[in-house]
Amino acid sequence: MCFAFDAHPPDLPADLALPTLAGGAAAELLELTSADGTRFSAALAEAPEASGPGVVVLPDVRGLYRFYVELAERFVQAGHHAIAIDYFGRTAGTGERGEDFEYMPHVMQTRVEQVQADVAAAIAALRDRTDASSIATVGFCFGGTQSFMAATSAELDLDGAVGFYAGLVPRREGAPKPIEHARETRCPILGLFGGTDENITPDHIAAYERGLQEAGVEHEIVTYPGAPHSFFDRSFSEHAEACEDAWRRVLGFLQNVGTSLAL
Repeated sequence: MCFAFDAHPPDLPADLALPTLAGGAAAELLELTSADGTRFSAALAEAPEASGPGVVVLPDVRGLYRFYVELAERFVQAGHHAIAIDYFGRTAGTGERGEDFEYMPHVMQTRVEQVQADVAAAIAALRDRTDASSIATVGFCFGGTQSFMAATSAELDLDGAVGFYAGLVPRREGAPKPIEHARETRCPILGLFGGTDENITPDHIAAYERGLQEAGVEHEIVTYPGAPHSFFDRSFSEHAEACEDAWRRVLGFLQNVGTSLAL
């Protein structure tokens, strides 16, 4: 389990929120169609004053629920178009997921290539509805793993990928294996981890970073001492400094991606 169902994303640092967008922009719930004909849900938040890459938000194991809709709206406050997607259109239909959603049977049926097809459809929607030309993924837990895997895809051709507490070794049959694919990464990477996360060990993180280094991939890996899995939660006042630092790193990373593309 990641966040409590009633959790909320941490607020942006005050100096990073655009004053004219302090209230954010309400996300629109969409149904998109993947390459295999699957209909799936997404939440699109458009920034009137976009100044950087569009963001595809990849949720944790529970798919599209309120936390990630709000997170897309937070990115708008920082000047980024954002779209959050659901993973389970093939097995659970469409719609925002509720607290009683039994997600694990559906997680077990996901495959990397299907998630990437859904990401491709979300990117197409971003480009159709907004002026986003460059694209980065930002994922959490299961979504962090998928973000790192998406960074290896020539078809997606991402400009950057962020993973919060991404699982790096498989824990089930058919699960993604970011460590094994690190050398295939095609874009800059930002990895953010909790120092007390028992399921993502320092050895895992070091092995993933080693693969990125060997491939010459631009990257930054940060571990927050004392922070647990899913520390990026407004209710965790004891981890407020880690949350603020994570926001600054993510938005700085996106700015750098946008700047390097403009050169």
